[in-house]
Amino acid sequence: MRRFLKWLGGVLAVLILLILLLALIFDWNWLRGPISRMVTDKTGRELAIHGDLKVNLGWPLIRIRAANVTFANPIWAKEKQMIDVQEVEIRLDLPHLLKKELIIPEVRLGGAEVYLEQKGNKKNWLLDRNQQDEKARVQIGHLMLDHGRLGYDNVAQKTSIQSELSTRSTASGKAGDGNVEFIAHGQYKGLALNARGTGGPVLALRDENAPYPLTLDASIGRTTLHAQGSITSLVKFSAIDMQLTLRGASLAQLYPLLDIAFPETPAYSTQGHIAHQAQMWRYEKFSGRIGKSDIAGTLQVDTNGKRPYLHGDMVSQLLDFSDLGPVIGAKPGASAVANRTTAPASTPAVHTHVLPDAPFHTERWNSVDADVNLKAKTLRRAQALPVDNLAAHIKMRDSVLTLDPLNFGVAGGKLSTTVVLDGSQNPIRAHLKMQAHRMLIRKLFPTFNLNQASIGQVNGAFDLTGTGNSIARMLATANGEAALVVADGEVSKLMMETVSLHLWEMLHLKLTGDKVVKINCGIADFDVKQGLMTTKVMLLDTAVTRIDVYGNIDLGQETLDLTLMPHTKQTSLIALRTPIYIRGTLSQPTISIDKAQLAMRSLGAVALGAVNPLLALLPLVEAGPGKDSQCGKLIRDAQLTVPKK
Repeated sequence: MRRFLKWLGGVLAVLILLILLLALIFDWNWLRGPISRMVTDKTGRELAIHGDLKVNLGWPLIRIRAANVTFANPIWAKEKQMIDVQEVEIRLDLPHLLKKELIIPEVRLGGAEVYLEQKGNKKNWLLDRNQQDEKARVQIGHLMLDHGRLGYDNVAQKTSIQSELSTRSTASGKAGDGNVEFIAHGQYKGLALNARGTGGPVLALRDENAPYPLTLDASIGRTTLHAQGSITSLVKFSAIDMQLTLRGASLAQLYPLLDIAFPETPAYSTQGHIAHQAQMWRYEKFSGRIGKSDIAGTLQVDTNGKRPYLHGDMVSQLLDFSDLGPVIGAKPGASAVANRTTAPASTPAVHTHVLPDAPFHTERWNSVDADVNLKAKTLRRAQALPVDNLAAHIKMRDSVLTLDPLNFGVAGGKLSTTVVLDGSQNPIRAHLKMQAHRMLIRKLFPTFNLNQASIGQVNGAFDLTGTGNSIARMLATANGEAALVVADGEVSKLMMETVSLHLWEMLHLKLTGDKVVKINCGIADFDVKQGLMTTKVMLLDTAVTRIDVYGNIDLGQETLDLTLMPHTKQTSLIALRTPIYIRGTLSQPTISIDKAQLAMRSLGAVALGAVNPLLALLPLVEAGPGKDSQCGKLIRDAQLTVPKK
């Protein structure tokens, strides 16, 4: 047995020596033809090795070097060659090769041109004859580039990218030792693309352990980004740890990039830390601005589900109310009121729409589920609107958008709101419920000087349903109720005397100073059917006058037709008597009086206009004593009252 083992060992030693000798003297170029024919036969695409072929045997890796190598594209591809490389060096994994698995741990390329193309289900980097088998691909671990060009085309996605890569030289002078620099341009999903950046010397395509350093500056359409950090596995993006700065014209323009629907917004910029692990993406501790508003917080996206799930918290120290306009479908720019007040007096009245009418893109709502909390401490108010302390809980589930709660501080009080928009229906089915709590009268109209002495609280409730793909259409089809109540408050006596046009009392208060009178009850109760708000009860009762209001507000046409009937409770020495009409559009309402009744009192109106030109528009109703009433009795009386025509 020992003699046999010695003999066997001698034979193996001789065989090893013969193999080594053969490796030293063998001309590997003899294998160029067989290798080319084998690859062509398996893939249907020609592999040509025009330069020298060299092989260094080893275990478990074999090193192969070749020069002037080309690999053809399939006939459907735009470019003739998929790969055209001056120098290539690869390391083959022998154990996997014996199992008929082609795994290349490392590839070095010099002067390479690589063109990747996709057409429908066909991908030119898949090596089966139909280019559709996802398993028929070469698995490369690390890639080192000296200089090269890389192109990618996908006609269906409107994507065409061309890039150039080069290696920054180092003190050693060895190719592949320096960092990779790249520039890219073209089109991504129909948007213009420009990018440049640097990476480590070795592209860690599949390395699940070693982070790859990367710095990137890019613009895609009107979105720009700067990222610096590391990515683990450039093929799978197994982990990401980067600082990210993002800017754009609107968050909605991120949809082609992320396939996640964001609302329309003004221009924005944010900076924060982006991290990715397993199925979770986090944009954490970010801060920035959206329009004139600041924003900060943490958002994360879980991709392990039917659709991406976005959740997190955002806060704003100062939220500009105008920045919310595009979110609800309002057009950017000056408001209708601002347009009206700044227009020349000679310009004809134009029906300017007030209600937001830009459509919601419900076809994108199914791209994401969401659960996000938003809080804003201070709101910069448009047109002195007294709003602050926004708190919103935003949910999206199966294309149903819910804001519950959507709360505001308004005029020292609070609006508690629930909004449900069912985007799975076309048109959208909408439901609004709102409670108004303790809003202060003097803060509701901060620009009305005659109201500054007023005190009292306003409470109310709104319950509306409607259908439409914009807020304007939802309100135009709304059904439900809306009501506001004021009780046990006080209001400027000068303001109430002004409404009643008690000229003598107005002059007296101007000279001696304003006082307050008790509010017995104030009511605004509307029935809403198909966007038409009709007054059921609308009145204001004080110690000096009572004002009844009749008519309607058409939300579909955005028009008003209201009649104010003041009933004085005091005898005035100088008074005008006529109803007040508020008509026209929401953007440009007009106030008028009954000219027939006023004709006999024109001299008084002229005198009043000398005191305050605006007051000439407000008529005085018949003078006489009256009785104070509480809200309950007033509601009953008002429901029995027939409006005077």
